[in-house]
Amino acid sequence: MTVETKLALSAEEVSSFSQSNNEPTWFANLRATAIEKAAELPMPKPDKTNITKWNFIEFPAHTVESEAFNSLDELPAEIKEIIDIEGQENLYIQRNNTPAFLKVSEELQSQGVIFTDILTAVREHGDLVQKYFMTEAVKVDEHKLSAYHAALVNGGVFVYVPKNVVVEKPLQVVFINDNEEASLFNHVLVVADSNSSVTYVETYVSTVEQSKGQANLIEEVVALDNAQVTFGAVDVLAKGFTTYVNRRAHLKRDAKIEWALGLMNDSDTISENITHLVGDGSLANSKTVVVGRGEQKQNFTTEIRHWGKNSEGFILKHGVMKESAQTIFNGIGKIEHGATKANAEQESRVLMLSENARGDANPMLLIDEDDVMAGHAASVGRVDPVQLYYLMSRGISKAEAERLIIHGFLAPVVNNIPIESVQAQLTKVIEGKVR
Repeated sequence: MTVETKLALSAEEVSSFSQSNNEPTWFANLRATAIEKAAELPMPKPDKTNITKWNFIEFPAHTVESEAFNSLDELPAEIKEIIDIEGQENLYIQRNNTPAFLKVSEELQSQGVIFTDILTAVREHGDLVQKYFMTEAVKVDEHKLSAYHAALVNGGVFVYVPKNVVVEKPLQVVFINDNEEASLFNHVLVVADSNSSVTYVETYVSTVEQSKGQANLIEEVVALDNAQVTFGAVDVLAKGFTTYVNRRAHLKRDAKIEWALGLMNDSDTISENITHLVGDGSLANSKTVVVGRGEQKQNFTTEIRHWGKNSEGFILKHGVMKESAQTIFNGIGKIEHGATKANAEQESRVLMLSENARGDANPMLLIDEDDVMAGHAASVGRVDPVQLYYLMSRGISKAEAERLIIHGFLAPVVNNIPIESVQAQLTKVIEGKVR
């Protein structure tokens, strides 16, 4: 049984937005179908978190017009810190819902690499986008939030790397939120064709202290035979957002993905990171770091599902909770029937810094095949008093000793962010949150 929900935008308003963007018929029809489904589909049900009273639907504005940047010199100081202004050759910046800056090297253009905002890609590369947009990794009709996202997409990025092309330098994307009215329905689609390789790194940055909007983010990676993708992300969205973020990958034979995710939102957040290892010999390595504070409620589900033979999946999640933050870590290794010789491993650890902080590590192994390997480890606890005593015995203050332990605890993920300036930004964000 489904319950009809009144949505913030009508079908007519969605159609009007599509027409204003001069979108092709197939995309306009996709939006129209999605908004109809969104009214009737159920909400997602993250394990161990009740989101029935969370507001994912109401928001003040679907799109906020913002000025573009004529040059990188116009960027706010906190944005300049995460960009190598002189050395970064491939960069896209979105300001609220406006494509604000794009730089693509001549080398990438000559190789046929596509790196542009998602709505431009829909118009100019429609056949390619249509082939992969919510067809494999994420489906429109999975639940209310996926359908609502498809109907309301108002930003995002499209990346396509042709066969046999190796992109040597990272592609960097920065999503700036500097208007409290803005809602983010960003869609990121990264397609790596056979034998290609790419590193993609994105950062969400709020420069406002409080938001009135929604963040409904879906990001898809499709890696074809023997393709390799490194996907780094740092999310730092402000209080006030109700955030749903879904990052997924669909891997073919011998394809590989490395996830390095720094999830630092100050908002209530539901996050999914799911990889389907469809092809034989495919591999996924997912590393996530989280810091929760204040009254935050967060749920992070990381799942690697094995369909192909000899596939390998590794999950590593480390979280630090302080004040009254509450976080659930769901880790799922699923080996389907027929995925012989698969290997599913996971580790989830939560460190709590205060009496009222709550963390729950919930590891699951679901195995429908005999000839496999699988294992998990999970722990929830407080700062190790032995480690603390050791450092303090060397003349380090208790506060500084705790800080060093926390940075060491989170380092396995932080050190895997592929762009040095973004890695430094994540370290700075962690420093601000744990002090």
